[in-house]
Amino acid sequence: MEIEMTEPENLILRQLRSMDAKLDDIRDRVAHLETRMTAQEQHLGSLVVALPSAFDQLQSLRARVERIERRLELTEPD
Repeated sequence: MEIEMTEPENLILRQLRSMDAKLDDIRDRVAHLETRMTAQEQHLGSLVVALPSAFDQLQSLRARVERIERRLELTEPD
């Protein structure tokens, strides 16, 4: 026994299918964005870990240059 759908029911069903397809697309996009966000967070975390070491190395080089300048008497008198 087949039940015939009326026109309003068909319209509603079409709209629901369209909305479902759009929701699937949104879910896929959100999943992609979550993946990208995770990669960005990991990258930022590695920078946070690396920066203090870079600053320490820079400070060490700065101190060495100052010592060399003093030995060679290249510094301006204060």
